[in-house]
Amino acid sequence: MKAIISGGGSGGHIFPAIAIANAIRSRWPEAEILFIGAEGRMEMDKVPAAGYKIEGLPIAGLQRKLTLKNIVKNLQLPFRIARSNNKVRRILRQFGPDIVVGVGGFASEPTLRTAAKMGFATLIQEQNSYAGLTNKTLAKGARTICVAYDGMERFFPAEKIVFTGNPVRADIEHMACTRNEGLAHFGLDANLPTVLVVGGSLGARSINQMMLANIATIGNKAQYIWQTGQWGYDEATKVVADNKCDERVKVNKFIQRMDLAYAAADVVVSRAGAIAISELCLVGKPVVLIPSPNVAEDHQTKNAMALSAKGAAIVVRDDQCAILGPTAVNQLLADSGKRSEMSHAISSMAVRGAAEKIVDEIEKIIKH
Repeated sequence: MKAIISGGGSGGHIFPAIAIANAIRSRWPEAEILFIGAEGRMEMDKVPAAGYKIEGLPIAGLQRKLTLKNIVKNLQLPFRIARSNNKVRRILRQFGPDIVVGVGGFASEPTLRTAAKMGFATLIQEQNSYAGLTNKTLAKGARTICVAYDGMERFFPAEKIVFTGNPVRADIEHMACTRNEGLAHFGLDANLPTVLVVGGSLGARSINQMMLANIATIGNKAQYIWQTGQWGYDEATKVVADNKCDERVKVNKFIQRMDLAYAAADVVVSRAGAIAISELCLVGKPVVLIPSPNVAEDHQTKNAMALSAKGAAIVVRDDQCAILGPTAVNQLLADSGKRSEMSHAISSMAVRGAAEKIVDEIEKIIKH
């Protein structure tokens, strides 16, 4: 059994890819698995840390802000695409995969398109409720398209669609740690409510700014676990220290043990990426979602509204989060009944065993 898994760019693509790889390895212990990512992106570190080999492509995305630097990058893009296609062809010939899986991100487009042209079987894992242009194009050559939302016939051929849910990290899907263990890990007080604030694996500027703008009062009613991302970490650490609230606000560049962070939290503030939402449904915590406006087809807002419509989340617009975000959090902290209702609603939307269901589809393709 040989599998190539391609994609990345953020934890929302990388962690599902690793979950699929782990499920393949569980079913076929001797399986050879190779990842294909984009040079300079976080998959080049996270995938080897998970124990898998990865090849990097010189691929990049189109730069939409027309600065001089970005114009130069855009002029280089056709050459990057050509080099990426050539490298993918060479990898496919040498590795000879039984299946090529795309999870989204820059690298998945040249990998799956080239694989389908060369006659290799491909499978797409679409994470969002609104499919992006790349996956809609790749769907023509794919054998199977695994989805996490109903109604995806709007984007893909109905006969190729299989509902599997989104694969998440095993330590979160099968979370065994307790609230007290989580609080102890982060050095927090068991007698205070705890808010987990995350802007995705890369951080979110507006969510960080929300925290910074309210840092003088934010620790009065609760304690916080705050993931800033790489670029917001130094400023957040300094402001927290200057305001002498480091006992109640724990700043993290990246949280390795998200299971313990979720276990400690009474309320979560989060972006509305598909994988973040899938994890939140599994852990069943009341959540304030702040969708990123800087994503294709505004898909995070669509993801968030799917939860809000079922009473499973409070949605705050990105440009209003500095004021309305803390207000929504404080209202939830003051209303245990509302928190309980939201926990029940979001838990009812959880889908378990997604990675194994995707591997079921891989096995069908290989046998066929």
